[in-house]
Amino acid sequence: MIQLTRLNSQPLIVNSDLIKFIEKAPDTVLTLVTGEKVVVRETSDEVLDKIIGFRRSILSGLAAESSNVSIDTSAAGHSSGAEAGVE
Repeated sequence: MIQLTRLNSQPLIVNSDLIKFIEKAPDTVLTLVTGEKVVVRETSDEVLDKIIGFRRSILSGLAAESSNVSIDTSAAGHSSGAEAGVE
């Protein structure tokens, strides 16, 4: 989600995954996949920067999370047949 500003200075939070395209008119117009159009104060470059920053933060969070997960590939994690009652 990214925070933008409507022309009337009201903040607006948009799910960036729903943006279909961004038009550069005198004002920046976002067209959502639903067909709804939203006019914002930010330039198209600023909107793109916010989207990129948001996605980077998500991906860096996933990378940090996956580096903290350890996978036990040792034999200690598996029981042998004798321990399971199989002779």
